[in-house]
Amino acid sequence: QVELVESGGGLVTTGGSLRLSCTTRNLDFANYAMAWFRRAPGRERQRVACIDYSGRMTNVLTSLKDRFTISRDEAKNTLFLQMDNLQPVDSGVYTCTALERDSNWCRSTFNAYDYWGQGTQVTVSS
Repeated sequence: QVELVESGGGLVTTGGSLRLSCTTRNLDFANYAMAWFRRAPGRERQRVACIDYSGRMTNVLTSLKDRFTISRDEAKNTLFLQMDNLQPVDSGVYTCTALERDSNWCRSTFNAYDYWGQGTQVTVSS
């Protein structure tokens, strides 16, 4: 059974940093593109960043490019999201997703992915 388990969320003050992790189990990690989505109360779920199966190509939401970095560690079968200079608007539940190798490796729709985790809460206080 495939599992994606997020960790690293928490409460930080404005300007702080967090590094989210998504540990995968029973997933052929090297053949999956990965992505992070977030959802804030009362708002639509939003794709934050994605990375192709090789790790050579990434796509970060334009408004977040100077603060968020997505990466992956093949040896650990783990996906990361480094978030710096966090703002209250960044608060929400962050969820990682996996998509089996495909030319369209960065999908904007959450349900287009094959697997996803339960999410981790990020709260940024002002």
